[in-house]
Amino acid sequence: MTENHVDVVVVGAGISGIGAGYHLQKHSPDRSFLILEGRDDLGGTWDLFRYPGVRSDSDMHTLGYSFKPWTHAKSIADGPSILAYLRETVAENDLERHMRFQHQIVSAAWSSESATWTLTAEVGPARKSTTYTCSFLFMCSGYYSYKGGYTPDFVGRERFSGQVVHPQAWPDDLDHTDKKVVIIGSGATAVTLVPAMAETAESVVMLQRSPTYMVARPDEDAVAQKLRKVLPECLAYAVTRRKNAWQGEFFYNQARTKPDKVKGQLLGMARKALGDDEVNANFTPTYNPWDQRLCLLPNGDLFESINNGAASVVTSDIETFTDTGIALANGDHLDADIIVTATGLQLVTVGDMDFAVDGEPVDFSQTWTYRGVGYSGIPNMVSSFGYINASWTLRSDLICEFVCRLLNHMRDTKTCVVTPLLRPEDANMARRPWIEDFSSGYMARMMPLLPRQGDREPWTNPQRFSHDKKVLRNAPLEDGALVFSNPARAASGVAI
Repeated sequence: MTENHVDVVVVGAGISGIGAGYHLQKHSPDRSFLILEGRDDLGGTWDLFRYPGVRSDSDMHTLGYSFKPWTHAKSIADGPSILAYLRETVAENDLERHMRFQHQIVSAAWSSESATWTLTAEVGPARKSTTYTCSFLFMCSGYYSYKGGYTPDFVGRERFSGQVVHPQAWPDDLDHTDKKVVIIGSGATAVTLVPAMAETAESVVMLQRSPTYMVARPDEDAVAQKLRKVLPECLAYAVTRRKNAWQGEFFYNQARTKPDKVKGQLLGMARKALGDDEVNANFTPTYNPWDQRLCLLPNGDLFESINNGAASVVTSDIETFTDTGIALANGDHLDADIIVTATGLQLVTVGDMDFAVDGEPVDFSQTWTYRGVGYSGIPNMVSSFGYINASWTLRSDLICEFVCRLLNHMRDTKTCVVTPLLRPEDANMARRPWIEDFSSGYMARMMPLLPRQGDREPWTNPQRFSHDKKVLRNAPLEDGALVFSNPARAASGVAI
């Protein structure tokens, strides 16, 4: 083995990769590991995004780690506070010694002969090519490209004399004070930007093609605060985490089984905050709740900005950019000094890099997902992907536990390779999209490139925390679909 060989390589030092480091160190302490990060620093999403007001769109009792209580009063936290939490996690567990920054992985190649992955990384500003080998690959690089966000081709964009900004590439020196701002979009980023920019801008307009469901809730969890007064910190956090995870799943299930009832409740709350005219014009989606992700408004901040006149919402298609703003399909014109294109992310399959197995390129769209974490025919690899309907970390924590359970099983059984493979009874499975019943544009654009799921266990990806807790923690690993082997052990003498 090379000097750059470790048992496990974790790709990504964001919220998933940091969690992976903790779990590997605690639950599989006999494994050597490295965390390779393409950027200059840790934090992933929470270091990358710097736009005004950047915050979580789910509560920190579930977005936080299971093993580290969130102790701040605000459970809907701002980006800098989340980044500080991640840095504290790294420091408390001495994880930075395992991290290598400015290591952009461009390819990963599996060799059955040596039972190893060879990773090619471009390192540092000079992009020097360096290779690492590992016995197991744990992808924690997220689901969107760090190279840039998604922006449609707007007609006339080159005519606009002001500044056009995407939230993923926010300039440090952008001053929106006393400026006319138009924010294109109606998702989580847009509804975060509007009240934050409205504090100092001359005007802020959120321009949307179609409305999104909005949910206003306090930024502090009253139950959590009460529990912290009477219970030890860790226990209070665990109870709150379980409560919030259950409530989130219950609400999602209600939205799927009783959509008209939930739609009425959501629109009723919006009407109470904004009145009938505003809700009818700009806050009544054409789809059912949770066909797309809901937007969270801490303390109803977007509603407040609209009510006090600091911001407004316009629903219309864009005809063209002009010298001074945007001409709308309805004939109106929006004047702007700054246009923010909060139009979404560019999704990637696995890590925005090339994969090969024994010299053959991997097309992930032709694989079947193993419990939403592995891929048929791809040995010794797991990827971390959170929930589209709940906090990311709820699932990434479970996946880390699963990886450690898998590694420990391989040690105990003296096997060095594990590969998800279809069983004979799986040969004629119905092909289903990797995530069902979710029509958001950013996901729909990418779905054809993602793995498929089947119609039976373990080839499903149900996006349910209660289900994943059972199977990722307790389902037998010797299930006939995970095939354990030692094709290279006799030659190499290596067992993971």
